[in-house]
Amino acid sequence: MSRVSLEGQVAVVTGAARGVGELLARKLSARGATVALVGLEPDALKQVAERLHGDSGHWYADVTDHVAMARVAQEVKERFGKVDIVVANAGVASGGPFVDSDPDAWRRVIEVNLIGSAVTARAFLPVLMESRGYLLQIASLAAITPAPMMTAYCASKSGVEAYAHSLRGEVGHKGVRVGVGYLSWTDTDMVRGADQEDVMRELRQRLPWPSNKTYPLGPAVDRIVAGIERRSSHVYGQWWLRGMQGVRGYLPALIGTVGQREMKRFEPRLRGMRTGLVGAGGAADEQARATQRS
Repeated sequence: MSRVSLEGQVAVVTGAARGVGELLARKLSARGATVALVGLEPDALKQVAERLHGDSGHWYADVTDHVAMARVAQEVKERFGKVDIVVANAGVASGGPFVDSDPDAWRRVIEVNLIGSAVTARAFLPVLMESRGYLLQIASLAAITPAPMMTAYCASKSGVEAYAHSLRGEVGHKGVRVGVGYLSWTDTDMVRGADQEDVMRELRQRLPWPSNKTYPLGPAVDRIVAGIERRSSHVYGQWWLRGMQGVRGYLPALIGTVGQREMKRFEPRLRGMRTGLVGAGGAADEQARATQRS
């Protein structure tokens, strides 16, 4: 599909305080888009907004809160007049053996990554229908390759992939295009946070090439921007991910076999692993929820 100019487009990016969301906001702004930033870190969002090229705004909201996200959608529409693009990027992760996992952290990964993505779409679809716009759901390699020690994250990303594919068929006749973005291990706070656990880092290093590498953020986000310009159904942050689609049916059995061997190898080192959310984004999510409870 030919590219659509981003000049004058209004784009909403969730999880925009850091990582993929922050750099994506900057690159969309550089191409002429007006960007609405959504996240849980108001100071960081304000700093991102101040570095953007054109008009922008930032909103504090938990993507799992439908009332808050509906308010954000209304306020963005009132301020900028329309919404052309929504990128459901907000996400958190946890790692470690499922049997020892923190039930609250495990559930929170599902809530943010899957439920939060659906809440985001529910809030913004009415305005996207008005503009015949584009919704990009950020998924992951984890949607294609279910991996040991990542049960919550893989479940959430498999879920958003299936949900977005289902949604595409529902809203296409109303002019709204829906895409799914796939990223492998990319140099973000989330991945660096996971790597702080020696076992998680070493397990990842033992994956077959090219899935055992951490990829730079810039080129991955450039690919996402190109996918947004094309209103693509599938967007791949790393070139080789497209090829994984053709073999994904064989991967669960293969990973199940190899995973058993690797887990047996690491078994003595699994006790005492951190069970909460990882990275600065995970810490921000935990802090925001603690503030709400107090």
